[in-house]
Amino acid sequence: MNAALEKIARGLDAIVEACGWLAAWTGLALVLVMAGNVLMRYAFNTGSVAMQELEWHLMSPLTLLCIAYTIKHEGHVRVDILFARLPPRVQQAIDLFSALAVVALSVIIIVLSWRYVAQSYRIGEGSPDPGGLPYRFILKAMIPAGFALLLLQSLSATARALAALLSPIAPPSAPSDPVPVHAL
Repeated sequence: MNAALEKIARGLDAIVEACGWLAAWTGLALVLVMAGNVLMRYAFNTGSVAMQELEWHLMSPLTLLCIAYTIKHEGHVRVDILFARLPPRVQQAIDLFSALAVVALSVIIIVLSWRYVAQSYRIGEGSPDPGGLPYRFILKAMIPAGFALLLLQSLSATARALAALLSPIAPPSAPSDPVPVHAL
């Protein structure tokens, strides 16, 4: 059972890894667009509404699609002051509960945001500013897409937490000899 759960978790992790890596490249595009906007504004005293809007169109996938990637790589803030002092089984139960809570939150946000995106697509929503970008639904679609990736990552964490909770805990090992200072 644990091997099957780990296999599922690895598959979900691979999807999150690929999408996160791809979305992270929007960071480079964002820097280039911003640098171009600053150069155009201060060197040539001109600008483009579309290019300014492109900045936040690039920020959306960077933030929303990289949430799951960040959690996968444990780049998020986690309060371990009390958690580290708890017994392993309690830690595993907390990990399972936390993963399931994020699964529920992700599903709720996906369901609620889907109509928002669909409405934007149906009306052909674009920028209200002259010279702005069309297809606003693509920007809005980053909300359910980002939370879908978070859902996948949370399902992976759920599988791992469940596998850990179902596996027997090995007895604590005897303390080993301290490493001599000169070996460090």
